[in-house]
Amino acid sequence: MAEGARDKAADEQAAATIKKNTGVAHFFAAARYSFQGFRRLIGESAFRHELLALALGLALFALVGASLAEYVGFLVLMLVLFCIEAINTAIEELVDRISPEISTVGRNAKDLGSFSVFCLLVANGVYAGYVVFF
Repeated sequence: MAEGARDKAADEQAAATIKKNTGVAHFFAAARYSFQGFRRLIGESAFRHELLALALGLALFALVGASLAEYVGFLVLMLVLFCIEAINTAIEELVDRISPEISTVGRNAKDLGSFSVFCLLVANGVYAGYVVFF
């Protein structure tokens, strides 16, 4: 059997053994995967700092009497930050798994992920500053 045919047969066999959930079972499986991702992210000190920033930001907004729209804007920005932090963590884990040695490509991937988090941190800070001081 040719190598390509053997690989295709192995892929088909692997696909046959994976049971795909549908309907309500799919919903609960997806929720379980999301919760596992959240638990993994809690292990990151940067994410815990971002959760603290969320709590402090909400308290600060309450102190200055922010409007509902300002709260919603802040919460949306924080949720986007959490999403980017999760993606950045996934990038870091993949790079560490695929390329445990120091490499330029791996360093660049991690730096780009870090930069995306930094951009959102700045956006959140600018928005919070605007709400508090203007």
